[in-house]
Parts: sequence; structure tokens; C-alpha cells
Amino acid sequence: MPLQKLQFQPGINKETTSYSNEGGWFDCDKVRFRQGFPEKIGGWGRIGVKSFLGSCRALWPWRTLNLDDFLGVGTHLKYYIESGEGYYDVTPIRLTTAAGDVTFAATNGSSTLTVSDPTHGAVVNDFVTFSGAVSLGGNITAAVLNQEYQIFEIVDSSTYKIVAREVGSLDSITNDGQYSPTPVVANASDTGNGGSSIVGTYQINVGLDTSVTGNGWGAGAWARGSWGSAATVDLITDTLRIWTHDNFGEDLLINDMNGGIYYWDASAVNSLTNPAVAISDLAGADLAPTIAKKVIVSDVDRHVIAFGCDPLNNIGVQDPLLIRFSDQESVVDWRPSTTNTAGDLRLGSGSKIVTAVETRQQILVFTDVSLHAMQYIGPPFTFGINMISENITIRSPISVVAVDDTVYWMGKNEFYVYNGGVQTLPCAVKDYVFSDFNSTQAEKCFGAVNSAFSEVWWYYPSANSDNNDRYVVYNYLQNIWYYGNLTRTAWVDRGVNETPIAAGRDGYLYNHEVGFDDGSTNPASPIVAYIESSQFDIGDGDQFSFVRRLIPDLTFRNSTAETPIANFTVKARNFPGGAYLQDNSKAVEKTASVPVEQFTQDAHIRLRGRSIAIKVDSDSTGTGWRLGSPRIDVRSDGRR
Repeated sequence: MPLQKLQFQPGINKETTSYSNEGGWFDCDKVRFRQGFPEKIGGWGRIGVKSFLGSCRALWPWRTLNLDDFLGVGTHLKYYIESGEGYYDVTPIRLTTAAGDVTFAATNGSSTLTVSDPTHGAVVNDFVTFSGAVSLGGNITAAVLNQEYQIFEIVDSSTYKIVAREVGSLDSITNDGQYSPTPVVANASDTGNGGSSIVGTYQINVGLDTSVTGNGWGAGAWARGSWGSAATVDLITDTLRIWTHDNFGEDLLINDMNGGIYYWDASAVNSLTNPAVAISDLAGADLAPTIAKKVIVSDVDRHVIAFGCDPLNNIGVQDPLLIRFSDQESVVDWRPSTTNTAGDLRLGSGSKIVTAVETRQQILVFTDVSLHAMQYIGPPFTFGINMISENITIRSPISVVAVDDTVYWMGKNEFYVYNGGVQTLPCAVKDYVFSDFNSTQAEKCFGAVNSAFSEVWWYYPSANSDNNDRYVVYNYLQNIWYYGNLTRTAWVDRGVNETPIAAGRDGYLYNHEVGFDDGSTNPASPIVAYIESSQFDIGDGDQFSFVRRLIPDLTFRNSTAETPIANFTVKARNFPGGAYLQDNSKAVEKTASVPVEQFTQDAHIRLRGRSIAIKVDSDSTGTGWRLGSPRIDVRSDGRR
């Protein structure tokens, strides 16, 4: 029998059995397709040595008129501006006390300080900065007191506890982005209360890092089950801290979902040390919303748009279906009049606005059951809105992305695309994704665009994980799917930055598509990448064949290793279902694995069966590879 060229259809197909997918690929990790052929994805490296606090779920890059490159970083604990590989805390301030409202109490031999403040309004993990304090008399000095603290226990409405820490130890962050200060222990001399001039400056309440779910009575729709039966699904009752942001000129508007809308002035003096300010507190603010689900600045007409916000006649009380927009070119003027273009709209479908995304032509607004298109139509109505579809779902507020005028999103059990109309995307890995999905943490699922490779990625938590540990990719140019394992919480495509940037669970940002290694360690670790084909018949599959030689077709282009290497494994099988050959312990599958180096010409192997599958993998640093069309040398063989 002559040499047999191995060519496979691009993309992964998990919707059928391996045998019925003959001629295709069946499994992979950290592999993509270029021009129909598989290759290892690019690596990633840390951005700087500093880290941030909390789990990042939002990134926003932009460049100012002074050509300063900024990156907004929103976590469940804080909001930062990243500049020059440093993180500047611009989290909005909720409360600044009057001097003397705060006092301290220490206990000999303990690092715990009890703080009294009759109107603190804090929750566990909130951050407060003290100033004006004097020493308690011993180890708890004025320098120890006059710094930022994270509250670890709420005693009651007027009392909470913190851990006294060494000056500067807030820089100590654990590998999951949490705060881990170095404590200072009080001694017998720490009997003071800090004096009468203490001021406490409280940042806005922190958000959740994990969705809180509930079931049973009151959970779910009325009459979902029989009388007295428990709800059969977990419902999200408390949502994650998810930030949205947009630029108003070179300045930044930010909103924490179901929280306030804030403004950060990039050109102000010492801007990187200034916190963002609620737009309702800006000079000239008139009926500005104080709560919203999302904020967008309409690029064409320059209106600030708040989705799911409080109405004009009931400021502070959220209407989850209301859309309000400011006067053109204004952040502060929200009062409609005959001389401006401020106004509002209210959706008539669904129970709440989930999110909105801006395309070149319009803004798409998602509710929990419907999709609407919002367009600028000019005075007197300013914006018009019409329903596109009433039969859609959306997995999370951050699971939707726009690529020019095409919008992709993950639904509850489908993938969708909008390009003038709503369609479900045929997905060859749908069951693989949704049958192993932690729905209770679905809000963490987010969409990402990697435009250099025409890819839309969705990171999501598998069934046994509370955090994103997997991804699925739709290549919209080749119309194929693939997937893998990787922990990321946020992503922004290249543009202002030369490469995509993603956030890890460890409190660091990463440049992606850089080299071929995992830069989360020092030195960098190898990325384990592989792809495996479905099984295919040798010849007609009606007789045994003997595989005796492999001629690889693999390029190591751009590898940095002196001797890049990948493994080429050939697996032989006698029956598709994997039954035993006989009623004894003979295995149904045998393998032959050979290393393939840069100048490997052929490899001699010995393998017999009716069908085979191939696998290519690598686990060494500095190695990138792209598979072509390998060939195998087979000949007919008997059963023995």
C-alpha cells in the first residue's frame, strides 16, 4: 500500500463519536487553526512585577491627548488606573467622617484594633484610610494608624475590626489577588484612642467575588413545580462586582453594575492619585442618575447613556428597564428640556436590562429575554429603539462582544450571532461546553476578541470549578470551533496595546500572544498543548493493516528553543467502540509515540489495527509548532 497522506477538516467536533467524525479533529488544548491547519497558541508574560487587589473582571485601555497610555482595571475590591506598569487606586469615596467621629481600641498582645464610628456603613472587606490619628502609646504608632486598612469584621452598625499592619505592607498580596498585611502587635502601653482629630475616608462598598445563589420557597417562577416542591434550579440572588467603563474624551466614566456612575478626570492635577467622583456630585449636575447597570458614551452623537438606572422623578430607586441619556456633549445635564437632547426610554419586554454593547451603527440592548436596537435619530426624540428578538438568552452581562457590526454572545444553552438579524451559531462543541458548566457562577463567563486570529473566546467555569478554568473559541473567519483550559477573568484585544491583555486570578495582568511559554512563573514554564484526531480507517477498514513508518510534516517556525521538539503519537484500534478483542485482557488500543525534532525525516514504528488516530503534543519551553499533512506507510496484515 502506498504512503497515505493524513488531512483533516479544521476545527474540533465533539457532537458525534470519534469514529463517526472520521477525517476530523476530536480533542485539543491550547491549539488554534490557521488556514485550516492546527498550531500551538501563543504564550503570555506578566506585565511588570506589581499586582492588584481582587479579581479583575473589566479592562479598558485608552490614550490621552498627552499620549499617556492608561488601562482601567476594575476588580471586586477596587478600581485602578494602570500606567507605566504601576497600579493607581482611583476607587470612588463613599464617606469622609468629621474629625473625631472615629476612635480606636487595642488589646495587649493582639494585632486586632476595634474601630468605633457611629455611621460607618461598611461591609466586610471594605477599605478605609485614616488620617489625623496620634499614637495609642506603644507599638501602635501614628504612622501605623494613618494608612489604608481593610475591614475584616463588622461588629455592629457603629463598630468594626481591622488588623494593625506595618507601614507599606498593603503591597503584600497573596497568589489569588487578596490582601495579606504584616501585622503589628499592641503592647501594654497602647491604651489611647487615637486622639480627637481622626478622619476616616471610606471607599465605596466592595462587591462580591462569587455569585450567591438560592433555591427553595420563593426561588424561581411561580408554578414551576408541584405545590410545596423545592425549586429545581439555583437562582443568582447577589451578583458579582462587574465594572463597565467608557471614555468621555480623554476622561473616564465608570459604573459598577447596580451601583453608581463615576467620573475620573485624566487631565486634573495629580490625576493618578485622585479618586473617581460620582457624576451627581460634579459641578452643575442636574438630575444625574445615581445607580445603573451599565454606562456607555455614544460615539457618534456624544451622549452619556445609563442603562437600568433611576428615573427622573425617583432618584436613588432603580428601574431595571429604564434607559436615560444626558444632553449632547454633557456628563452632568440629565434634565430634559426644549433646549437640550436629554431624555429617557423604557423597554417593554423582559424583567431587567442585562447589558448593552455598542457597534458602529447602533447600540444593542439585552434584557433577560429579548434584544433591542437603539439608534440616534436626532431631536426631538434623540434616540429610537425597536425590538429585534424576543426569544434569546444571555449567559452573563460580560458574555457578549462586538466585532465591527457583528455581535456574538453566549446564551444559556446556545451561542448567538447578530449581523442584521439574530441567529443561533451552529456549534460543534456545544454539548461539551454546556454539559460541564457551573451555572451558579455563570456571571463570571466573559467574551473576548482576539482579532489578529479572527477569534471570539469565551472563558467559563467548568462544573467542578467556581472560577473560569476553561475557554471555547469560535473562529469567525474559518467558521470552526476549538477549546482548552486556561484561567482568566478579563481580556482586552490589541489596539492601544500591541498585544491582547488578560487578567489572571493571581492579581497580575498578562500580555498574550507573546512567545510560546507560560510567563506566570519565573523562569517561564512550558505550555502543554496538544491536538488529537478522530479515529479513521486504514484503507477500507475491513482488514487489519500494519503501520510501519511515519513521515511527519511539522514546522517549528518562530520557536526560540535551540532544539524544539514535539511528540507525534499514533494510536491503533480494532473496534470503534473500544470493546475488548476477546474475553481476555488484551487492550483494544495500542500506541506508538515518537519525538519529532526540527530535522526529523521519518520515524519507524510498529503498529497494527483497523483504524488509527494521531496526536501531536508538546511540553517544552520555547517551542511553537504548526502541523501540515503528515504521511504514514501502511501495508495489509493478518489478524496475528
